[in-house]
Amino acid sequence: MMSELEKLKSGLVYCYDDEEVSAIKDNAIYQSFRYNNIDPNDKQKQYDALEEILGSCGDDVWIGKRFSFDNGKNIHIGNNFTGNYNLTILDIREVYIGDNVMIGPHTLITTVGHPLEPKGRRKHLAMADSIHIGDDVWIGGNVTILPGVNIGNNVVIGAGAVVTKDIPDNSLAIGVPAKVVREIENDIE
Repeated sequence: MMSELEKLKSGLVYCYDDEEVSAIKDNAIYQSFRYNNIDPNDKQKQYDALEEILGSCGDDVWIGKRFSFDNGKNIHIGNNFTGNYNLTILDIREVYIGDNVMIGPHTLITTVGHPLEPKGRRKHLAMADSIHIGDDVWIGGNVTILPGVNIGNNVVIGAGAVVTKDIPDNSLAIGVPAKVVREIENDIE
């Protein structure tokens, strides 16, 4: 019989208030509190904390205060990253973020969802799927990115968008749900 944590890691439906699963989130709440209370002028201490918290962390990574997450170790960030204020990454599963990415304030990246039916929600069931964000991506403020989404390279997601499906390379996507409205030139190739 699989544990709830094994189910989660295997991409199966799991119980989110299981003791092992809850322990990971409790640790994340503590690590988030610790990070958010570092002196905002001490950039090196902030970076050092991110290197401890995250699964991997490139060079020149900055995340503004009120950074919240569910695990931390499932977040992998490349080089030259800016995560603006009030960034929430619910990393029950892996979140991969490429190089040269900017994320606007009040953005939610969530790898976790719940059943549509009330019976499953009453049992505290959840399911999770990883998210991939490519290189040279700008995600505007107040964006929500849902489980399983892949965002290509050289993509701009307009402010307030809800990304429910994959977005191809060299695209501008806006709206609820986000839709590609035009192609973007890649002027660095």
